[in-house]
Amino acid sequence: MSTSKRDRERARLREQKWTQRQAGARARRRRAWTVAAAVSGVALVAGVTALAVNANPPEKTYTLAPASAAQDREWTGELRTSAGDIAFTLDGKAAPQAVANFVSLAREKYFDGTDCHRLTTANIFILQCGDPTGTGTGGPGYEFGPVENTPEDGFFPAGTIAMARAQTTDSHGSQFFLVYEDTTLPTNTGGYTVFGKITSGLDVVRAVADAGTAEGTGNGSPATPVTIEGVETQ
Repeated sequence: MSTSKRDRERARLREQKWTQRQAGARARRRRAWTVAAAVSGVALVAGVTALAVNANPPEKTYTLAPASAAQDREWTGELRTSAGDIAFTLDGKAAPQAVANFVSLAREKYFDGTDCHRLTTANIFILQCGDPTGTGTGGPGYEFGPVENTPEDGFFPAGTIAMARAQTTDSHGSQFFLVYEDTTLPTNTGGYTVFGKITSGLDVVRAVADAGTAEGTGNGSPATPVTIEGVETQ
């Protein structure tokens, strides 16, 4: 093969690999775990396609804790973040599987060092956390369901802590969201599991929201980085 032919072939292969990488990146973005809403022209869809289990698998193997581990009781705890501390309670009676999952992951230090990757400031008001990859596609390596303790009217008052998921109601993992202003979410897709509430530190989340997104849009990464430094539960 002549030099010019080899150069053309190498260029073709480089272009092919670049195209494949771009397609893969688009597919990963489409699989992102999100909270769904389509209100006032802001379309925030919960996974355009269903998120595959282990789209971005963790390095360590985690196991879903049994719902009984929630002990049918109220838990207290604190989310220590780079933006400030957030105290909370968890309702192990109303949402036993979600609480057992959260407590188990917290005790394994799963959330430590992870970033809250998504902030919405237009019509729905949430800060989404719990993805170790910071991309919206990460999880603990398993999924669970169904949805527990979801409000029938879709109303999530400020201070609510709920599970994020993909399209199906059996696609919970580790991602959760903090509601910093009263928010109404669609009820026709199965709802979202409410498993806790903020008892102090809501001002921390609101300060992050006031700074807006890094992209300057109503849905993106927070302009003020929020890293979870540790989670305590008892």
